[in-house]
Amino acid sequence: MDWLSEHAWAAWLGVAALLGVAEMFSLDLVLLMLAVGAIGGGAAAALDAPVVVQVLVAAATALGTLTLVRPPLVKKLHSGPELSMSHGRLVGTQGLVLQTISGLQPGRVKLAGDEWSAAPYDETLVIEPGATVEVLEIRGATAYVHPVPQLDR
Repeated sequence: MDWLSEHAWAAWLGVAALLGVAEMFSLDLVLLMLAVGAIGGGAAAALDAPVVVQVLVAAATALGTLTLVRPPLVKKLHSGPELSMSHGRLVGTQGLVLQTISGLQPGRVKLAGDEWSAAPYDETLVIEPGATVEVLEIRGATAYVHPVPQLDR
């Protein structure tokens, strides 16, 4: 028992290692947070704190990581890249006006290699052929566009 009291940090480190290995099988990050708590207990043991303090530090560290670190980490790991499917992927892209676009008469634009029916997002605008536009919205088969300002050279 003398060895254990003198090397409690090693026991805490062993517990942390076992929890870390077990985490590799569960992959839910709970055991990893408990392993971090065990490392906290080991740090307290390395500072020659009493066993009660070591256990309290380990418990507080594990509880803190479970409540503060794990939820945002799980959320980040479970969320993937945002997928744009169908015509929604065209929103934000730029295209070339092929036929005059006005609020009264939809025109045509070339977007991602395809021709689309287009109307101005601002119904008061008239957009002439050759202008570069940005797609702000897609409703049905019509792209609602706004002209991209060009720098005069």
